[in-house]
Amino acid sequence: MLKLYHVVSMKKWESLNELRTESGELRTDHLIDLLLANRGITTAKAKEAFLHPKLEDVTPKSVGIDTKQLTKALKRINQAIERKEQIIVFGDYDVDGITGAAILWETLHKIGARAMPYIPHRVDEGYGLSIKGLINLRSQFSDLTLVITVDNGIVAHDAVTFANKQGMDVIITDHHAASEKQPDAYAIVHTTNLCGAGVAYLLSKELSKSPQPPLIKREKGNPPLVKEGKVDLDTHLELATLGTVADMVPLTGANRAIVAHGLQYVCDSKRPGLRALYEQAGLDKETFTPYDIGFVIAPRLNAAGRIEDAMDSLRLLCTNRRDKAQDLAVQLELTNKERQHLMKTAAEHAITSMQDQQDKKILIAIHESYKEGVIGLVAGKLVEAYYRPAIVIAKRETHSKASVRSIAGFNIIEFLRLHVDQFVNVGGHPMAAGFTVETAKLESLKQALEEKAEELLAKDLLTRTLKIDCELPLYAVTLPLYKELQQLGPFGMGNPEPVFMTKDVIVGEMKTMGKEHQHLRL
Repeated sequence: MLKLYHVVSMKKWESLNELRTESGELRTDHLIDLLLANRGITTAKAKEAFLHPKLEDVTPKSVGIDTKQLTKALKRINQAIERKEQIIVFGDYDVDGITGAAILWETLHKIGARAMPYIPHRVDEGYGLSIKGLINLRSQFSDLTLVITVDNGIVAHDAVTFANKQGMDVIITDHHAASEKQPDAYAIVHTTNLCGAGVAYLLSKELSKSPQPPLIKREKGNPPLVKEGKVDLDTHLELATLGTVADMVPLTGANRAIVAHGLQYVCDSKRPGLRALYEQAGLDKETFTPYDIGFVIAPRLNAAGRIEDAMDSLRLLCTNRRDKAQDLAVQLELTNKERQHLMKTAAEHAITSMQDQQDKKILIAIHESYKEGVIGLVAGKLVEAYYRPAIVIAKRETHSKASVRSIAGFNIIEFLRLHVDQFVNVGGHPMAAGFTVETAKLESLKQALEEKAEELLAKDLLTRTLKIDCELPLYAVTLPLYKELQQLGPFGMGNPEPVFMTKDVIVGEMKTMGKEHQHLRL
């Protein structure tokens, strides 16, 4: 059986800067300045904003949301509350979409709206707002008049047109890359500078500040979302933090402020569902890091949407009952283990099938055994193994679905949109995307993508680069230095942990560690 992660590609080392010491002594402030400069932060103002991010600076205007569209959305939502219209919060089945839907639904519920959350089924309805999803909703809510999307909708042209014809207004809140023409929605609250949960977080804050219709009371026993105007008491900061880290958006600017202030809220969460999830995952810590969210919490919340029903993860986040939280957390733990097995099996198959195609600039794995819920993870493993943009396609009888992951410097969504006429639908980010294609077109699409990648993908991008901040003498590596470096956190996408190099060191002892001996201890 093939062992994962043992495929090794060449790696180029790139030293970003040179550290100068005074009389052989390392000054920590000089090192911090160097690390900031390596991240493009050089002015005093930029340094202050990076090292001491302020949550109050995260506003709709500062992140690029169209304030006219936001005002239009707020008026329509408040109108729906006053008229007691049925509102649906239409989320997505990943952590970003689930946390964002929880934020917006809880906000609407607490200010008296007649609202329900909805997460589409990955297999039955596909990604995002769809005609099939709207038909299913109308069958459950015959008087549905307002749909608010979270983390999707910016490319849902056909679904929005269908909703309009059915007498349903659509407000889109999203962060994915928009196409040249936007859907004909009632209002669009959009920015690419946040994740979907971040957009929902700002919309919810604006809703909680706007005047509410008369006779609307907050649900008894629930605290206001904002108390005495202090944003640090916002009960949804923990969910926005989970969505931001899990969606792997750059931890800079507004995202950095959300996560820097929200990590402790995640750790100290009073939500029964999250507490039960921590217990199942064996998390018993005073402080969480983005790693804990990205590699421990998020996979469990994602698991339901990958192979079961993501509504279970939403219920876990929103429930006030400890017994129900415990049951849901146990179920998610079991589902996550099943997800791990499915992913490992599919990844081994995909990596083996690509071993004779490493000369190609883009890797495309197609098989009928691949489960739709894990193909994104498998694409990530292909990139990790071969350092090529990777497309993994779950082949089905009439229509097949694909998940795509890219490498640094190659905008995958722009690349895919060069072939937009061959897709049923396509959407995503520069680094990750997905599409649906008619199965009959698979081979011609594969050939077209491979040929275009050969033409457009520069060869030097296909060498993995290890960016080294600077050379550091081994005597300088101390616990006090480590603690000083933590002020640059939280680390993650867009703000990697510092990497140092030390030369002329003699290895005294070496051994492997880990369950599969995948780590090296020197």
